[in-house]
Amino acid sequence: MEEIRQTTVTMTDAEMAQFGAFQEAQKAEEAKNAAKQMREDYREMVDDAIESMMPGLRTMSECLTNHKKKVFEEFSAILEMKAEMFKMEKGEDLNNQSHTFTNSKATMRIVLGNYVTDGYLDTADEGIAKVQNYIQSLASDEKSQALVKMVMRLLAKDAKGTLKASRVIQLRKMAEESGSAEFIEGVKIIEEAYQPQTSRTYLKAYIKDEKTNAWVQLPLGMTEA
Repeated sequence: MEEIRQTTVTMTDAEMAQFGAFQEAQKAEEAKNAAKQMREDYREMVDDAIESMMPGLRTMSECLTNHKKKVFEEFSAILEMKAEMFKMEKGEDLNNQSHTFTNSKATMRIVLGNYVTDGYLDTADEGIAKVQNYIQSLASDEKSQALVKMVMRLLAKDAKGTLKASRVIQLRKMAEESGSAEFIEGVKIIEEAYQPQTSRTYLKAYIKDEKTNAWVQLPLGMTEA
């Protein structure tokens, strides 16, 4: 059995302080090295996780993209027929940006469409000026001042400097109710300047829950899973 031997060392106060400082410095160095090693281990774990997961994610993305493309191709002929039927029945071109298709059993549904952003030609500013001139001329009492504020809010542009189409619709209703030719003309100019921009397409899929009879949307994006 190995014998444990203890040695007593006698130090002066100065030597004790120096030894204590050495111990603190040693602990600080060990902590620094441990933190550095942890950062290296973390970085290595991140690299390993990304490199191991990325191939599968790329495959999933490609499969989803290809299948979405296939869905749009499959429905292209259906959309053409829908447009033809609409023209026969309504006597005008089909112009909606969203199309919902439901199977005969009403158990599955696919929605295809385009995201549209509001946009206006520069001539819209002329219409806005007409509306503003008319509405500001009414600010004679408390009631009319409230109307002015309401209309000015509807004419306010968003962060991108664009009017909201939904607000212009509200303006048209107010103009028609007012009976003012100037107000109506101003709103008409704004509406005629409307030039919406189609951005990207979207695809949504739903299956009806047999228990609740509610439509349940299938997650088709990584952030929806």
